[in-house]
Amino acid sequence: MKALLSKQPGPPSTLVVEEIEKPEPKKGEVLVRVTIAALNFFDCLIIEDKYQFKPPRPFSIAAEMSGIVEAVGEGVTRFAPGDRVCGYVQGGTAREYVTAPEVVLSHIPEGVSDEHAACIMVTYGTSYHGIKDRGHLAKGETLAVLGASGGVGQAAVELGKIMGARVIACASSEEKLDFARQCGADEGINYSTEDLKARLKELTGGNGVDVIYDPVGGDFSEAAFRSIAWGGRFLVIGFAAGPIPKIPLNLPLLKGADIRGVFWGAFTMRDAEGNRQNIDDLLGWLKDGTLKPHVDSVFDLEDGAAALNKIASRDVKGKVLLRVG
Repeated sequence: MKALLSKQPGPPSTLVVEEIEKPEPKKGEVLVRVTIAALNFFDCLIIEDKYQFKPPRPFSIAAEMSGIVEAVGEGVTRFAPGDRVCGYVQGGTAREYVTAPEVVLSHIPEGVSDEHAACIMVTYGTSYHGIKDRGHLAKGETLAVLGASGGVGQAAVELGKIMGARVIACASSEEKLDFARQCGADEGINYSTEDLKARLKELTGGNGVDVIYDPVGGDFSEAAFRSIAWGGRFLVIGFAAGPIPKIPLNLPLLKGADIRGVFWGAFTMRDAEGNRQNIDDLLGWLKDGTLKPHVDSVFDLEDGAAALNKIASRDVKGKVLLRVG
């Protein structure tokens, strides 16, 4: 079978497509013929050994996928050959076949495309876990989303609206804010030209923001936190801007506010059933049209380097996908 492989640390140009042995499902595993593999920003980091974990080489990128069940291992009861499935398998789906534990897979509902099903694991899974399980976002509250046009940011905007919040999108350009408004944002702040703290306070009538969703980090984190409401929840998603911020601890004290980490990858392993329930919620919203993921672009497997370069350029609105089968 064909696989897109990282055989040495380096930029996307170091990736190669080679033939490797087709896997066989072990006990409790499902063999999936991959149709779509979805990419994320962390794929750019993993191939350069800049991510939290470093898989042994050679490895394939792409942690989420959709496809068709080819075979099942001993003890598998939820799936049968021919079923359409999607799932998050932590990495290695940029190949024609992949094995996955039964618990990490979900049935794709009728009427939902493989492209949309592959979109929702990481970005929407992270954002839903963040604002639902960690942020406890309630209907009528205010949600501010930094990096609102990026993968997890866009997902947070959409899910915040579905959950009944007033959503303030924060991004670095008017073009990105226009996209966030298309995804449902009620208000927009261009933090490259506007004072983030002052505008968040202004847009909330001085009361502050109930939940802040921050995948950006850098200088924007403290500015955003200074606008938080009494009892607010500041969600730490990641550090796309680069520097890890150091927020003075007197700020959460003075606001009676929480700083809460959102580590979705660990959540999927520690509470696989809870994650599967969250994914099933997302698939239900896909089926009834409540949730409509935006696909930025679809590349062939052989063009995986170009796909990652597009993500690394920060010129992406929505998901970048690889067409595998």
